[in-house]
Parts: sequence; structure tokens; C-alpha cells
Amino acid sequence: MILRKVRNQPRTTRGELVNDLKRAGTTVSKVTVGNTLRRHGLKSCMARKVPLLKPAHVKARLKFANDHLDDPEESWEKVMWSDETKMERFGHNSTKRVWRKKNDEYHPKNTIPTVKHGGGSIMLWGCFSAHGTGRLHCIKERMTGAMYFRALKMGRGWVFQHDNDPKHTARITKKWLCKKHIKVLVGGSVKGLAYIYIYIYI
Repeated sequence: MILRKVRNQPRTTRGELVNDLKRAGTTVSKVTVGNTLRRHGLKSCMARKVPLLKPAHVKARLKFANDHLDDPEESWEKVMWSDETKMERFGHNSTKRVWRKKNDEYHPKNTIPTVKHGGGSIMLWGCFSAHGTGRLHCIKERMTGAMYFRALKMGRGWVFQHDNDPKHTARITKKWLCKKHIKVLVGGSVKGLAYIYIYIYI
């Protein structure tokens, strides 16, 4: 009973499970419930926070992955991944716990979708490749195509990835990328990679 509920609702607490069992006529302690779950490979862990993805995002990511499934590993060494994000300055520190098995931390049931809002914010832009990270830029005003291409300081021979944001597809951006002989990787939006930038830089 408790295993079935935890698999369907990983955020269920030990107290809630104890109450469920009590209503079913069985009295046990929280310790007993925890021990039972651990014996079945389930551990209480903090739920991972992940970007909220709409069905269109999931579909686009799957298409991108399938399109490049057979690309040789060395072809990715020249790809520069980029994204920008608005980060709230005063985040919510509350945490949720879930019962899960090892390596299941990113199963949708074990994560908390998040959006960025509230408390004032800053706009950040960053990039990385197989060789390391680029500079993290703090954008103090609305980012335009002109500001965007000034942030791009790449040598020749790179394949550059960005999404279809208007400033990314602006004429001035396309002209600069063409002048620098930089190829652009179509698709492959990296929504949410700003979390990686923060982890790397701070």
C-alpha cells in the first residue's frame, strides 16, 4: 500500500503514510515506514528543481536529439551553447522532499517545475563548450540585437547554438555571424541551462 502510494506520489510524507495505514486499521511509527521504504530502495531526497517545460519545448528537444543522434562525438567539440535568463535576486529557499530510487532524481514525478519571478531580477547571458565556459554577462537593460552581437566574441571555426529569440535572428546578429564565418546550429533550445551557468560561475 505505502509503496504504491509513494511511487504514484513521491512527495508523500511519512506522517501522511502513517495516517493512511491507521485509517486502514494498521498502526505503525514513522521510523517503521521509513525503514520499509528504504528496504525497497527508496530514499528521502530533496526534490530537484527544473525549468517548467511546455509540450512544445519537450517536442522540440526530442526532435533536436533525434536529428543529431548519429553525429560523431568530435563534431560537438566545436559547438558553443548559449542562453540568457532572468534570475530573481531573492529566491525561494523552501525545499520539498521525495521518496525515490538512486539515479531517479530527474524523473518528472521527482522534480519541481519552476518559473523565474518576483523579488527583483537580473538578466544574465552565458555560454559553454566542450572546452569550458565563456564569460558570464550581466545585462543591465533590455537586450537588443546590437547588444547581443557585441557579447559574441568568438574565433572562426565555431558552430554556434542559440534559440529563435528575435534578437538572435535580428539582421545585425546574422550579419555579424556571417562575417565571422560562424555556423549556427538550428534548433536545440537550451531552456534552463542558465542554472548550469550559475553553478559554474558562482
